[in-house]
Amino acid sequence: MTGGQAPYLQKISIPYEYPVYFTSDVFALTNPDLVEAVSRKEPSRRHRVFVVVERAVADAWPRLLTDITAYVAHHRDRLEPVAEPWVVPGGEAAKNHPSMLTRLQARLYELRMDRQSFVLLVGGGALLDAGGYAAAMVHRGIRVVRLPTTVLAQGDSGVGVKNGVNAFGVKNLLGTFAPPFAVINDARFLETLGRRDTIAGMAEAVKVALIRDAEFFTWLEQHATALAAREPAPVAELVRRSAQLHLDHIATSGDPFETGSARPLDFGHWAAHKLESLTRNRLRHGEAVAIGIALDTAYSAHAGLLPQAAVESVLTLLEGLGFALWDEALEPDGSWDTRPPVLDGLAEFREHLGGELTITLLAGIGRGVDVHEIREDLVVGALAFLRRRHVAA
Repeated sequence: MTGGQAPYLQKISIPYEYPVYFTSDVFALTNPDLVEAVSRKEPSRRHRVFVVVERAVADAWPRLLTDITAYVAHHRDRLEPVAEPWVVPGGEAAKNHPSMLTRLQARLYELRMDRQSFVLLVGGGALLDAGGYAAAMVHRGIRVVRLPTTVLAQGDSGVGVKNGVNAFGVKNLLGTFAPPFAVINDARFLETLGRRDTIAGMAEAVKVALIRDAEFFTWLEQHATALAAREPAPVAELVRRSAQLHLDHIATSGDPFETGSARPLDFGHWAAHKLESLTRNRLRHGEAVAIGIALDTAYSAHAGLLPQAAVESVLTLLEGLGFALWDEALEPDGSWDTRPPVLDGLAEFREHLGGELTITLLAGIGRGVDVHEIREDLVVGALAFLRRRHVAA
């Protein structure tokens, strides 16, 4: 039996572009960035906007809702509010509870938001993830402008193309690739962050420096004391350089929507995601990532890829920034007699990647290398090394 005609090969090329602003006082009446971001493609149109604000941000900035309302009213020629700003919970709970996603989608439906309308998301990375996923599902995509309010979101997740929620105990099981319409990083939002959240956000900067930019890693070493003290200027520089490196990777990797198995930006994340689950989010994402970075760095040395001196440089930087590189969840029964539960993260990560395990390790500071096999005995050895270091401290 002969085959039929050759299939017609459909090809679609869609360019994506979105501006990322670095500003201060985004809702000051004279700040043009937000109205410019919304109206940049259709400057003569009045755009419908709905603002969603994380509760913790609203609490930290008592005038925020008033300022948002005043800003939209001041620019009424180009901005049309569809409702008062809506305050919702943030944090990982926003991604863990299905009711949050349903509430967001129901609200967008009630307000008759269409594909030309805008959702302005003001909050940390978890709210941006959940809100972005809700908006992406309604009418197959409502325009989203992200206003990240944490170091982590401004320097990493908030400027990327992913969003999603957790489900069935798995991190980011449900989600989409949906580039934002624009991102606005307002440095003032970082002023009210507590020390723990500020420091936690720096883990992703260390990560991207390790896999892409040795010069940035050196800069982080030189400014570790000032960063740990949360000095505004160094923190702002960390955010800017981290964001630019993440954006450069997305733009130049050739795989912005991660259709392949290689994900260098997930260096340190296979263990981090599992640690978040094991600790029921007692660990912040950045805190778990710091431990994951330490583990994969130590593993790189155990596997013969990285000199021990480089390992010490990485761990010293992380500790200098204020990270703890050990957690009881790595050894819950207090012994090495049973298989460490964090190892289950490898199988979950493999599934998340599409079936083929690809882990980015380090061949040097600023040089990532992909491997397709992780030896559990070497992971246990790396864990033992980190534990000895922790006990000796």
